[in-house]
Amino acid sequence: MSAHHPEHTLDNPPPAAPVDAPAHWRRFAPELPADRVVFSELVPGGGHWSWRLSRGMALRFVALDAGANCSVLLYAAHDRLERYNAPDSLKAQHTAHYRRGHVLMSDMGRAMASFTEDTLGWHDPFGLLLDSRRMAAKYGERRYETARNAMHRSGQDGLLIEIGKHGLGARDLVTPVNLFSKVSVDEAGRFQFHADHGPAGAMVELRLDMDVIVAISTAPHPLDPRPDYAPAKVGIAAWRRGPAPADDPCRHFRPECARAHHNSDVFALC
Repeated sequence: MSAHHPEHTLDNPPPAAPVDAPAHWRRFAPELPADRVVFSELVPGGGHWSWRLSRGMALRFVALDAGANCSVLLYAAHDRLERYNAPDSLKAQHTAHYRRGHVLMSDMGRAMASFTEDTLGWHDPFGLLLDSRRMAAKYGERRYETARNAMHRSGQDGLLIEIGKHGLGARDLVTPVNLFSKVSVDEAGRFQFHADHGPAGAMVELRLDMDVIVAISTAPHPLDPRPDYAPAKVGIAAWRRGPAPADDPCRHFRPECARAHHNSDVFALC
């Protein structure tokens, strides 16, 4: 029996399934086409991960508990100086939040990823990251010797660890997209966090429109009012969706989206 995956009957993956990756996705995204799912992860609350993924891949994120937050960063794989640009993406699409149809654009005007599926209709682009100072003040300090693998880690530290694996550092830590979280602005201009926004089972999917490096953290949103550090688990499944077709809704969401997709299409031909 495999030490890591007791459901396996052999020590090594069988020849018909050479990648040793349990099908976690069947638990939270069973509707995905089995022949196109590449891998899946169950990321604990406070966890972090990163991947280098190709154009046409899609990442499906599912909140496995209520109150999840998943902070996402995007960098171009060919040149990490090109990365997700929040001001350009929001300004071009005349929006202050993300939902199905929206496109995440780079500072070079290219579509990096698109929201192809979404059950919530609101994902936060403004709330930034929980940093270590704020985390310690709000939740207290916990040492590894006592917390062990409980992933008591801030979003900032988790993402710095992940982008560091790809040659990036603190100066490269840009504004993330906080999936599953909702932040609105009241009449006085103050941010309002909606604690009841994301139920268990909420789902959002990003199709990758360029070859990208994706880094994620499931630490709490910095504006989450809950007094205890109890971030939610997130299930992630990567599958081959394919590049945006000519009639893609994200491509036609706004003229600026069409231009961003055109720029990515032209770049892919080079």
